[in-house]
Amino acid sequence: MIRCRQGHSIPWLEMDFRKIDPPAVLYHGTITAFLDSIMTEGLKPMSRQHVHLTWDISTAMKVAQRRKSQGKPVILEVDAGAMAADGITFYLSDNDVWLTDCVPPKYLKEL
Repeated sequence: MIRCRQGHSIPWLEMDFRKIDPPAVLYHGTITAFLDSIMTEGLKPMSRQHVHLTWDISTAMKVAQRRKSQGKPVILEVDAGAMAADGITFYLSDNDVWLTDCVPPKYLKEL
């Protein structure tokens, strides 16, 4: 049995996420191979239902290191406070993963 926490790529699955105001800053781990595209187009959910973010840098680094064979890990800082102020919705899953539909590039900064 699989326990689904964020819905990932199961489009028919309706998740019961808590809509909540995010902290001022969240983080996203990625690799250098994707950085140019992300900084131009923003973070997109791709095959998932939402973009996944975290409140701490160490978790973001662990996520980025999962693909280290494809490129150097990179941490992106997300101005979640500004996003929320601009009306973008955030959700918090029961395992403390922050979710949003997308992150436009103007809210991103490479650490």
